[in-house]
Amino acid sequence: MICIDTCVHLTHYQNTAIVSRILILSKAYVLCLCHLPQFNQCVECVGHTGPVCAVDAIHLDNYKLLIASTASDSTVKLWLYTGSKAECTHTISFGSGFMMDVSLAWLPGSRVPILACGGDDCRIHLYAQCNGQFRKVLSLQGHEDWIRGVEWACVDGDLLLASCAQDCLIRVWRLVAKSRTKRNPQEERIITMTEDVFTLTQNDASSAFAVTLESVLAGHENKVYGVHWQPPVIKGGNQHQSLSLLSASMDKTMILWAPEEGSGVWVEQVRVGEVGGNTLGFYGCQMSPDGSMILAHAFHGALHLWTQSHGKEGEWSPGVVISGHFNAVQDLSWDPEGEFILSVGSDQTTRLLTPWKRKDQTQPTWHEISRPQIHGYDMQCLAMVGRFQYVSGADEKVLRVFRAPRNFVENFANISGTPLAKLLASSDTVDQPEGASTPALGLSNKAVFQGDLAPKTNEEEGTGFNSVSDRYQESYFHPLTLNEPPPEDHLLQNTLWPEVQKLYGHGFEMFCLASDSGRTVVASACKVV
Repeated sequence: MICIDTCVHLTHYQNTAIVSRILILSKAYVLCLCHLPQFNQCVECVGHTGPVCAVDAIHLDNYKLLIASTASDSTVKLWLYTGSKAECTHTISFGSGFMMDVSLAWLPGSRVPILACGGDDCRIHLYAQCNGQFRKVLSLQGHEDWIRGVEWACVDGDLLLASCAQDCLIRVWRLVAKSRTKRNPQEERIITMTEDVFTLTQNDASSAFAVTLESVLAGHENKVYGVHWQPPVIKGGNQHQSLSLLSASMDKTMILWAPEEGSGVWVEQVRVGEVGGNTLGFYGCQMSPDGSMILAHAFHGALHLWTQSHGKEGEWSPGVVISGHFNAVQDLSWDPEGEFILSVGSDQTTRLLTPWKRKDQTQPTWHEISRPQIHGYDMQCLAMVGRFQYVSGADEKVLRVFRAPRNFVENFANISGTPLAKLLASSDTVDQPEGASTPALGLSNKAVFQGDLAPKTNEEEGTGFNSVSDRYQESYFHPLTLNEPPPEDHLLQNTLWPEVQKLYGHGFEMFCLASDSGRTVVASACKVV
């Protein structure tokens, strides 16, 4: 299941009779997955007065869960889920502050829950359960901007806490039981990191714990919005946690971090991301349990997947993901042959979806393979007027006519399995440009022909520039040869259709549009004020 804009955490619990999963959603719903692939709502946690932005949970015993949630009402709530109901057991108020993320774990060598909260005060607040109540035990300082993510990992009996912030840095903290810290007299002269120590008294027994800064990871060039450990796996009946950390940033990159085998210094292992486009960057990330796939999501709801190449360590390639409108869909239309669908929406885009027919699978799957129009106004209507030609209307007074470029037709043939010769027989493919691009500060897609893609020789360039347009080329289109649906960065930049004509006449914004059965006449209507 995919959840956009919020944090999703999966918690496992099991006994001899049943293996189930509990999914905690941002609205504090508890869903039970008992029979794949259907999720059923088990209980709704009601209590927050503002939008919930992060949740986490740990398994207590039997069917009990301890759930932590944070919301924009400046509170963090602890819930006890007993299989039939969820009860709020504790509320932590932060006054006028906001906690952006929460994470739960067990203190080393005990069954005492510890809660980490990171928020807008640039500090990580640690709360531990003592005699049935959560009390604050430490406040970790170091970040210089809002903390966007925190997550615990249990490694060799110790706890590692990863935190990321808008200061572009990631910090890794180590929490150990103080009794496990043995220091010889010879070690007194060794320079060590400062320890933050706290003590818990439980049933007249005291336990001391120490927190030290393990490492500071600097590699991103913009705000870091997500940090996650590789999920633990069960090996030989024991839980194994890999020291692999994934981070996502507004600089449009994800980085995999791991300590070097010899020195133990945390270094960058893999960096993936996007170049170009008008996206804002990544708002969150997740890693598959085996570490072979990493996934990020962006502001406009797009998913970005990378998979590790088989037999090639360190090589990652973009993967195929689902995509679609991130706002209301206003209109859609089939092409005359019924092989693809065009849709327009309030997200200011036109999207083309078609079945992807693979040789090794009998059942095709629908995917977005082109984004013909990325506009500056909310789209309202469209109508097909040919095999590869359509008219669209938006919250403006102009209708725009688009025709598919040759590069799209070739890729459509590869993905849909339709013979290219059959597609090129259409009258809409005569004198086709190679592709299209949108000039800076423009709304009209400009056709890009084969001659525009050829690099200029020194003689053609001459000794100087004749105009500003010669100095700064506005063609961002690059021809693609696709055998599978393209990733998000190619959809944004390399799948546009050129605009071939504008239709004027209306005095107000467009409302609806239709064409006749012969695709020769278009009727349109606009709003009346």
